[in-house]
Amino acid sequence: MRVERRELATLTAEQQTAFEQDSMQHLDALYRTALRMTRNPEDAEDLVQETYLRAYRFFDKYQPGTNLRAWLFKILTNAYINRYRKQATQPRVDSLDGTEEFALYHQLDVEAAAHGKSVEAQALDNIAEADIKHAIEALPVQFRMAVLLADVEGFSYNDIAEITGVKKGTVMSRLFRGRRLLQKALVDQARAAGFAAGTRAS
Repeated sequence: MRVERRELATLTAEQQTAFEQDSMQHLDALYRTALRMTRNPEDAEDLVQETYLRAYRFFDKYQPGTNLRAWLFKILTNAYINRYRKQATQPRVDSLDGTEEFALYHQLDVEAAAHGKSVEAQALDNIAEADIKHAIEALPVQFRMAVLLADVEGFSYNDIAEITGVKKGTVMSRLFRGRRLLQKALVDQARAAGFAAGTRAS
């Protein structure tokens, strides 16, 4: 992936070299997250390209010594949100207050715990990586971003709040609900494949 250099004109040679060395270390992680956000390789490349262009353009706003990775992810997230708002209306978020739809999950959780494992671990043991990625990509965008940033990229609640521009409590709520949706999707996949507790064919 080639990043345009014309935006580096405002940087000194030393700043340019340092920024390229430091920022390019995060290229793969940015692309990985962009791909999960956009679900399209070409759109992901465009989004990462835009992220680096904006980073170069607004380099003077970056405070050396702070978390460059979080700063780049914030630019990536803002760029994605701006594109998303132009392309579609905000997604409808179904209420998760009821517990009926999660009855299977809770039942399997109890059964899996009896075997010394969590239901997530039991499901993950038997689900292909591609299926896990698909389940993440199928999450509503707010929840998908929270899960990606926390569980894939390892950002803290505070970092995610800074990256996404929402309160820490909102991050925690989105992550909780996103994980519940992901858990249910994975358990449903495992159950359909006959791997979940109580469903394996004898």
